[in-house]
Order: sequence, then structure tokens, then C-alpha cells
Amino acid sequence: MSLLAAENLHVSYGGAAVLEGVSVAIEPGEIVTLVGPNGSGKSTLVKAMLGVISPDRGQVVRSRGLRIGYVPQRLHIDANLPMTVARFLSLPTRQSDASVSAALDRVGVPGLENRQMTALSGGQFQRVLLARALLTDPQILVLDEPTQGLDQPGEAAFYELLEAVRRETGVAVFMVSHDLHVVMSASDRVVCLNRHICCQGTPKVVSAAPEYRALFGHGTHGALALYQHDHDHSHDHDHGPAQADYHGGGHA
Repeated sequence: MSLLAAENLHVSYGGAAVLEGVSVAIEPGEIVTLVGPNGSGKSTLVKAMLGVISPDRGQVVRSRGLRIGYVPQRLHIDANLPMTVARFLSLPTRQSDASVSAALDRVGVPGLENRQMTALSGGQFQRVLLARALLTDPQILVLDEPTQGLDQPGEAAFYELLEAVRRETGVAVFMVSHDLHVVMSASDRVVCLNRHICCQGTPKVVSAAPEYRALFGHGTHGALALYQHDHDHSHDHDHGPAQADYHGGGHA
């Protein structure tokens, strides 16, 4: 059974369609990336799958007792509010010192317990957000553009970290991203959204799909190899072009 699935979701705001018949499922242990142009409905789909908003039609199905860890696109912390990393990781549920230290170690920023949240670099801040999500021992991590504001090396390092966490814990990852030059190769499966699902499949299949090229052009090919995770070859072999799911005739 899928961990989390959207089935024929329709969402509109003020009479304008944002999602039209969107179906997508996240399986245990896989990394799925949602891409699409601005205004394509990516964040709306995530909110619907998390239960933050209700669709006009369709449904979201979660496996029984599903534990979800969420990493937001951005989080503002008042510069005048003193809050250490350890305190932040203990909100809303108190965590032991050992749990906090272990979570920080896992995401590659050990020893930050007493650092003020407002003193963290962008990369450190995102890793602390990831640590907080992992403290719930999630079966699936949902991330909404987690590397926004990071430079390219920072983006690649964060995606490598996600792959390491998946490898160590078996957690599934569902993330929204605009970082096409890195994220395509950091994924087992890519879903291209533009109010409806234009195409989906392995990174290699999607990057060659005419629907994807119509939205993003041909400029990502040279950069797809910036980060090749351990599962690329096995997934290409397992799924191949047969897993491509093209939906033509949609909205450009």
C-alpha cells in the first residue's frame, strides 16, 4: 500500500482551477520530486496531501498511523526572540539532550545545541529544520522547496544528506523543488505538474519528455550529472521508459 496518495484531486481558488484531476502516490522508501513552473499548483498539492486544505473533488489516502515529517519552505524566527537550537528542537514536544544531539549528528551539524537559531547560516538552518522533522521518526518526509536561498554547493550537499538519511532510515521523501539542475538526479521519480500532471517517471525519462521540455526547455541536460545518487542505475534498469506517464494536451 502507498504511504500517501492523492486521487483525482481538484482544487480551485476563487473559481480559478489550481489542480485538475491530479493523482500521485508515494511508496515506502522512495524519493519523489515535484517540479513545475510558478503557479503550477505545487504548494497547493502539498497542502492538500498534508490535510491543510480540502480538495473540491477527489481524496487523499494515507496509510494507517502514517507518521509525516514536514520541512517548510521557509520559517521566520524573530531576531529579538532568544531561542537556542536545542530549545527549537524541543518544540512542541520536549526532547531529551541525547535525542537532540543524535538528530543534529544525523543531519551533519553536531554541536549546535546552544547556538542561537538566528545565528545559523542558511545551510545550518535547513539542516536543523530537517533534524526537527526526523525527531518524529517519520515514515515520509515532506519538503517544500527545502533549499531555497542556498547556493548550488549547498543545494547539492542537502540532497546528498537526504539520500543518506533515506539510506539509513528507509524514510520516503516527497519534495517540491525548483532546483532542476540538481534535483532531477537526486530523485527516484520526478512528477512534473502544471495544474495537471504533465509527465512522470525516472529523471532520465522525464527530462526527455516533450511535456517537460515544453515547460523547462533543454537547458538542464549538462547539469543532471552534478549529483548521481547510488540508486540511479538500478532504478533506470528496474523501471525504464515503461514507467513514463505522459499526459499531453494540457495547459502550457
